[in-house]
Amino acid sequence: MSPRLRLAALLAVCAAPFALGWLAYEYRWISGQTANYGELIAPRPLAGPLVPKLYVVRQVRRGQGKDAERIERLWLLTDGGKPRAELLAAIEGSHLAAADAELLKSLPGNAPEYIYLVDPLGNLMMRFPGDPDPSRLIKDLQRLMKYSRFG
Repeated sequence: MSPRLRLAALLAVCAAPFALGWLAYEYRWISGQTANYGELIAPRPLAGPLVPKLYVVRQVRRGQGKDAERIERLWLLTDGGKPRAELLAAIEGSHLAAADAELLKSLPGNAPEYIYLVDPLGNLMMRFPGDPDPSRLIKDLQRLMKYSRFG
């Protein structure tokens, strides 16, 4: 085999994974299934905070182990009421805020039905079902914490 042919074969072998990967992405050869549980949302800045489901979010935060301190929880009050003292004690460490009507309108879907994930820069990133599978939500957050440079 000539040296030029060997070089061409070597280049083809090295370039093949990149070319095939690009083709698979471009022409969607791979099914739409992803590894993440939450629905990715096109990042966009938000003017205010979002609403979590209290118990699940508390448990998911605890499930992060050493990374738990990197996660903040916020409960948006949409009805203008004030939660009972025993409820506030049960969600200790969560932040409370009044919901902004414009923010709720800007969210994809019916905002009170979802749990939203916002990055430290204030960008909406993902949403999870209102009644999520906590183990899958923990797995998504662990993956995000692993690759995040914040916190």
